[in-house]
Amino acid sequence: MKETAMTRFLDATDVARLVGGIGVQAAIVQLADHIRQDFLRWESFEKSARLASHSPLGVIELMPVTDGVQYAFKYVNGHPRNAQHAMPTVMACGMLAEVETGFPLMLADLTLATALRTAATSALAARAMTRHGAATMALIGNGAQAEFQSLAFHALLGVSEIRAYDIDPHATAKLVRNMAGVPGLTIVPVKSVRAALAGADIVSTVTADKTRATILTPDMVQPGVHLNAIGGDCPGKTELHPAILEGARIVVEYAPQTRLEGEIQQLPADAPVTELWQVLAGHAPGRAAADEVTIFDSVGFALEDYSALRWLYAASHAHHAGQHIELVAMPPDPRNLYGWMTEAQAGGEVGVREVAVA
Repeated sequence: MKETAMTRFLDATDVARLVGGIGVQAAIVQLADHIRQDFLRWESFEKSARLASHSPLGVIELMPVTDGVQYAFKYVNGHPRNAQHAMPTVMACGMLAEVETGFPLMLADLTLATALRTAATSALAARAMTRHGAATMALIGNGAQAEFQSLAFHALLGVSEIRAYDIDPHATAKLVRNMAGVPGLTIVPVKSVRAALAGADIVSTVTADKTRATILTPDMVQPGVHLNAIGGDCPGKTELHPAILEGARIVVEYAPQTRLEGEIQQLPADAPVTELWQVLAGHAPGRAAADEVTIFDSVGFALEDYSALRWLYAASHAHHAGQHIELVAMPPDPRNLYGWMTEAQAGGEVGVREVAVA
């Protein structure tokens, strides 16, 4: 059919209302399914490590990916000290476009969607790597990602107890308050990392400092535990003592990127790792033995943002979310951009070309 060429636009409030209307746990489950579908199409995608611009205070990144039909990219930052200025440490926006014409189908805030997809990917990996019957998780770092991690592991793995620790007790209190109404989920505040790990089947480390930190040491890690390491996500930023990595089964999203940014930047460049798509497709085991230590070394990969944008685009259509905007110039005569501009300057009616859409 023919319709005026318009781009769907979702601002931060649009996305929040959309997710709230669907329900956060339901949104995470839906998004996890989209991520799984796309990782199972791994070889269909043109992939690359993200382009990062580092500064002493943080990093700004561009994350592109395409399957030849749709193209997606995300702009995202990571500035750990932003919290001191009442700003998020992570802010993001992204675009989904059609490859055939290059037309931008959707422009959206991805700050909330990034939190959702990070949690969904964490739980998706853990479901394939954790011992059967895991019910208790230690959550180290109770900032902006904490609630989403808690809900994802509760929804997708049945985790019922979160042992929560943060150097800032107000962050833990915030987590307890926000999760108070979730049926079947208990948040237990503890006073140390070691106390959080006691009896935990799963450990999620979600700290933000841009430094080579050692949040976990080998003596804390018991046989059979699954480590979900997501705080170390750029060069020079880690959470695990390197000895923990030695002998553990390590799964990553995209090895060329994780070797630069993840916990495995502490290992030799040829250290063996398995990519998540191989585990999800059944080409490699997520766990070989009950007493094996497994690690999902997650730094965030563009394919997850493609999945998030694809999910947002479908959900926004289904729930009539957002608005349509003229993001790019579409003059009736594409060879007369100048004439189109002068009509706009004169205050006249500016024509917009009609295009075929599926």
